[in-house]
Amino acid sequence: MSTSPNPAGSPSPTRRTVVAAVGAAGLAAALVACGSEDDKGSSEEPAGEASEKEEGGGGGGGGGAVLARTADIPVGGGKIFKDENVVVTQPTKGEFKAFSNRCTHKGCPVTSVEGGTINCPCHGSKFDITDGSVKQNPAPKPLPATKITVEGDSIKLA
Repeated sequence: MSTSPNPAGSPSPTRRTVVAAVGAAGLAAALVACGSEDDKGSSEEPAGEASEKEEGGGGGGGGGAVLARTADIPVGGGKIFKDENVVVTQPTKGEFKAFSNRCTHKGCPVTSVEGGTINCPCHGSKFDITDGSVKQNPAPKPLPATKITVEGDSIKLA
């Protein structure tokens, strides 16, 4: 509130100046923390982006490494692959689906597949294992599908 000089004779910074400086420092820190796309493994989101880029630029070579064996995915359930940011489900025997493992509400990773749903622990959203549709809010939209290929007993990201 006071704009009178301090005892040393120089004016004190105003509250507005201090708040602006702190805000600018916070913004700078946030921008540095975001890093560049070249930072490998700095967070889970860029890893997912890298996977999408590899999928798009592969030249049609039949997919990547084996993600799972068909026997690893229970009928009526699924399995979460954290490193690949994907959930693979088997709604009915021999039918395999894959979805992003990130809840469409706040981006939390889903942590379980039980009772025919893919479940997010953060706010209770549930998604259908058949099509990723929302079964319980607050998620605003379905989980995005992820392309997979099934060759024999091997499941690969497409």
